[in-house]
Amino acid sequence: MQGFFHGTGHGVGLDIHEPPRVGKAQAILKAGQVVTVEPGLYYPDIGAVRIEDMVLVTETGCRNLTKFPKFLEIP
Repeated sequence: MQGFFHGTGHGVGLDIHEPPRVGKAQAILKAGQVVTVEPGLYYPDIGAVRIEDMVLVTETGCRNLTKFPKFLEIP
């Protein structure tokens, strides 16, 4: 079965969806930018999973601004 992969993320500013695009694009992230990291996997007739974080790009890497805990819940 073939699933659909959602894009990795995008910039956040005055508009919620703005450059740079995060993923296969050749965008260069700069310190001070805030981007989403939101990979997702969707399967028709089964369901989906998507994790969304807001990340601040720093001079040495990044800082995750999302504090919500993540856990796997299996019914």
